[in-house]
Amino acid sequence: MAKRTTRAELKGKAQTVLGTIDPAKLGSTLMHEHVLWDLRKGEARLRNDLGPEITLKNHYAIWYGEQYSPRNAQLDDVVLAIEEVNLMKEAGGSTLVELTCGGLRPDPKGLAQISAGTGVHIVMGCGYYVEEYQDPRNHQRSVDSFAKEMIGQVLDGAWGTDIRAGMIGEIGCQTPWTPLERKVMEGAIVAQKETGAAINVHPGRDPDQPQEGADFIVAHGGDIERVVVSHIDRTIFDHDRMLKLADTGCVLEFDLFGRETSLYTASDIDMPNDALRVQHIRMLIDRGHLDRVVISHDICQQVRLASLGGHGYGHIFRNVLPLMRRHGFSEAEIQAILVDNPRRMLTFA
Repeated sequence: MAKRTTRAELKGKAQTVLGTIDPAKLGSTLMHEHVLWDLRKGEARLRNDLGPEITLKNHYAIWYGEQYSPRNAQLDDVVLAIEEVNLMKEAGGSTLVELTCGGLRPDPKGLAQISAGTGVHIVMGCGYYVEEYQDPRNHQRSVDSFAKEMIGQVLDGAWGTDIRAGMIGEIGCQTPWTPLERKVMEGAIVAQKETGAAINVHPGRDPDQPQEGADFIVAHGGDIERVVVSHIDRTIFDHDRMLKLADTGCVLEFDLFGRETSLYTASDIDMPNDALRVQHIRMLIDRGHLDRVVISHDICQQVRLASLGGHGYGHIFRNVLPLMRRHGFSEAEIQAILVDNPRRMLTFA
């Protein structure tokens, strides 16, 4: 293993899978993506049956949930991932934050290959996703155990490699929030204090759960201004809750751009489309929260890849930015959302 880095060495830098860089080099950044992942649950993983190939004939049935496809829920093809990330680069993207954490089969070496093969900066997350994806033995672990592990993932290397995480998360929560998930969150707060890294939170699917998580972080001494709350666009649909959450000082992440159907997998949530996402962001900016917004796609299904008929990682650059300009967003506002706010969050404190 490589020599342990220190918080002093990280301060003022961003940490990618290829090493530390000057944050000014991050450029336009997608703050929540998955490039290599496995969202299959226990039985599907044990059987290792991926099901049929994804084709034009079955693409929409899989996308809309008519047809279950284990293949859709995982990607371990580095060559395909390089092709997809290159398409993002061609569209104008420079950096993506890859939040495939514990329980989702993270692959640091694969991410390093993809970054080296594309020239795109990849910032890797660490920690654990929601309880049902975690090793059952985690129930017996302490807060200190989780904290020590996450600190090591940032300072030493993650998942048995010397490739270091540059962000903590996405830390999985659900509704109701489980005791195990609370322990992991407490560990993440300790790791934030010890490393200076920001935290990304995956909130439960209840409109009050993001606020519950933010209040918990504040109560346990975390730096709420170094916290990104994911999936706002599938969780909070009213302005009062959005504004209350933004008032805590955390960053709100609208990260499901490209999902233009009302369907949200395995739930009764009615999803917004991209135009409504843009309207919510406009409201937050008009109420003084320009520095509290970041955006992304959260691609974690193969049907969303451009190679398989989806929008791909370049969608925001190709389609959403023109939409924002049509809705009156200034270039300075777009710069804040895509460059300045991500850079601030990815720079170690």
